[in-house]
Amino acid sequence: MDQKKNKPERPFYIPPKNVPTPSEIISDAKRSIKNPRSLPTKRPFTPRDERRSLFPTTTCRNPDSRPPSAFSLSSKHFDGPESRPVSGARLIPLDHKPGLISASFPEETPQIVDLDSSESTSSPLPPKPPTDPNKTQRKYTRNSRLYSGNSVEESSKTVKTSSLTDLSKQVKSPDSEPTKRVNSGPKERTPVEGRDETQPLPLEERGEGDGKEMPHRAPSSAAVRSPPRSAGSREESRVGSGGSKRTSSAGSTGRTGSAGKREVEETPEEASFYTDHIAPLLEKMTVSAKKKEADHVVKFTDELYAILLKENLLGKNCKRRSVILKTIFKILDLDDPKVLLRLARLILSFKVSGNNLTSVCKLVFKVSRNEKNDPQFLRGDILDLLLETVRNTDPVSSSEALIYCVGAIKFMTGNTKIVKELVKKDCIEALANLLIGINKTNRENSKPNDQLGHILVQLTAAMRNLADASSSRERLLNSKGLESLCYVIDTYTADGDLMLNISRIFSKVTLHTDCCMALITQPSAYKSFIHLLNKQQHKADVVVRVCFILGNMTAKNDDARLRLFQENKSMDALLAIMKYYLDRDIKIKSREKEKETSKQDSSKGNDCEDVLIKTVRVVANMSINEMVGPVLASNQQFVELLLNILECKDVQSSEELSLNTVATINNLSFYNTKTSAITDQQMRIIEVLLKMVLADNMEAMVESSRVFGNLTRQKCVRDYLVANKVDQMMITMLDSGNREVVYIACGVLINFMVDDENRSILKKDGGIAKLVEVLRDFAKTDWELASMVCQILWNYSVKITSTNSCFGEQESKDLNDVLLELLDRECAFEDLDEEDEEMKHFFHDTWSEDFCPVATQLLQRMESYSSDLEPIESPSES
Repeated sequence: MDQKKNKPERPFYIPPKNVPTPSEIISDAKRSIKNPRSLPTKRPFTPRDERRSLFPTTTCRNPDSRPPSAFSLSSKHFDGPESRPVSGARLIPLDHKPGLISASFPEETPQIVDLDSSESTSSPLPPKPPTDPNKTQRKYTRNSRLYSGNSVEESSKTVKTSSLTDLSKQVKSPDSEPTKRVNSGPKERTPVEGRDETQPLPLEERGEGDGKEMPHRAPSSAAVRSPPRSAGSREESRVGSGGSKRTSSAGSTGRTGSAGKREVEETPEEASFYTDHIAPLLEKMTVSAKKKEADHVVKFTDELYAILLKENLLGKNCKRRSVILKTIFKILDLDDPKVLLRLARLILSFKVSGNNLTSVCKLVFKVSRNEKNDPQFLRGDILDLLLETVRNTDPVSSSEALIYCVGAIKFMTGNTKIVKELVKKDCIEALANLLIGINKTNRENSKPNDQLGHILVQLTAAMRNLADASSSRERLLNSKGLESLCYVIDTYTADGDLMLNISRIFSKVTLHTDCCMALITQPSAYKSFIHLLNKQQHKADVVVRVCFILGNMTAKNDDARLRLFQENKSMDALLAIMKYYLDRDIKIKSREKEKETSKQDSSKGNDCEDVLIKTVRVVANMSINEMVGPVLASNQQFVELLLNILECKDVQSSEELSLNTVATINNLSFYNTKTSAITDQQMRIIEVLLKMVLADNMEAMVESSRVFGNLTRQKCVRDYLVANKVDQMMITMLDSGNREVVYIACGVLINFMVDDENRSILKKDGGIAKLVEVLRDFAKTDWELASMVCQILWNYSVKITSTNSCFGEQESKDLNDVLLELLDRECAFEDLDEEDEEMKHFFHDTWSEDFCPVATQLLQRMESYSSDLEPIESPSES
């Protein structure tokens, strides 16, 4: 029935329990058997992964090309201060000319290989120069090895065999005047006790900040000689590892690191603070780790973190940062989750990068794989540090680190307590910003990056779990998360893992009106989903969710129905899916009958049915649109598929699919057009539906009756149904007490009463008395239903000659009394809430417009044919 323009859009009062609300009354009145309606369904079930891993067990990724979930990790994987740097360029050897080193030699210009050139990675190692024949004629000085024709390794061996005493004699104390040297070279430093002077300086002395790998220094065979300086010069220069000169003054208070950046030396106060507060804790941590006293390591680590945080020495502010990191790295071999997570927190707080960032993210990932360790993530600020890593890490240069960092967050989102904390800490916004950054990178490139795709799998899986949290939908909308996910669909359509995660996110959020409307208004959403259906047609877990999403969109908005229908080849995609999964389901069922099926086949069969349920729902919802409905009703292929489903499926074993299919046929049968395929197949439809009516399933009977209400507009259908006693079934349904069931039965009976030969059964089976009871029970709360009852009685009494003979004496009296009462305004609205004026106006309008006209005419007819005299029958011939 047409919705009235004065119909309220909200409930007006809340009555006690078990009493219909106005919204329910209005909704029930609206559920006419003639009007198409949207279909509800449940969200696709997703089993929880029993184990935590980067990718699901059903992943489509090649094991050789995807990052591993299990790996070995120890202190060796971290770049400590003693780690040997890796250079991106190979040095070109200088022409070697053996001879004594004189006080002066010509300046040689250093040759630097371009780091970006291909030659830097493919050029061979420099040849080892010949041994200097005059080597034995030179005295070893502190820096003579820098100018020796030998390699670094040979120089080291020579120094080791010589007396260190001779070497130390040439080095004066820091308080003495600087030594005058003939040869210009590196600035002399006071030898450190216990350290081999031929070995590279530790990173903290070379200006290294976080233990990252530094470029190689040139071996002595390729050293670049500097021109001589005057003996009185206090400035000395040498060429750094990058080939550029670095200068230092004997009177300077600082020195330069290997990266060419000036490092400010510690003040006495800073050195004293390190010695008194930090060094003892590092020592205690080391000793406890060797004794494998995990609780003590945790205690001392927390104390160290608290001191560094209080003194603002985290990040890159601490001048002994590399010393602390070196100590932490050595303790990482202690295999205890509490210890490892505390150490990871320290490492992350020092803002490490490069290989160390990747390794520490792997460390956190490794701990997070065991859900027993989840409580450890609620202690301290490890979650803040992980989210800060997500915000500040470049997804291109540090993709592997982000894969494991976001992967760990994904695991954490499986814990409800941690989810609440993550949402409070703006995790959704951080992930959305990373998603936007990755999309921007992919836009700038010709094709999507596979490493970024690995990150997105972790990111979308985390978002999927966060989508259930309170305020998550608002955060997703504000951070443009839904819009960004639509772009990912277009970019990575062939990535089954990623598409599954995104479809799971949308299937959750589209259950809510705000997110569903946001997706409806997204211009590219329809195209993206249809493209995804075509690309992933054979992947049931993706298809079922995409169809569920489209069903949610089309259930709540009429514009969405039209826009989806108008999307290029949208109906072709939906019909192809229906055909593919119906054929697949039939094959699986045939194997079941032959007892050759397996559990895997049975599972696939369930998947097929679920896809069909969601796909049929999409088309049923689309058919509600007045422009789309007639076109779908005229589609012979689609109607044939619907009938095939009903003929192949049993309502007992496939209830939801059967009911959805019948509801779709009901929507399409509403459009009585000349080209309607429903009309062409109406007798076949009736035969199939009669089987469902005879089944012991009330919902199947109701849904089938809806279709009968539309198809009984045809005389041939009415005759067929009467022959199968469907009219008697409708009379019986009047006693159900269910407003919707009674409403449907009344709709069908109105059409049956058109035919004179079908009217007598109404009185014979007690239908008149039942209709009077319906008026008493429902009229004052549903005037539309009351008007339908009056319409049945009006059609029934078209050829009335006497009221009593037509309706029955007692039935006539009861009907007359009820009509008089209901047509009285005061009696009709005596139970209505007087305080709600809007509700009062609505009921007055439906009473006056729907009920009163037909009830008044019926009452007048009854009064016109009422008489105390009974008509005399004509005498029979003797």
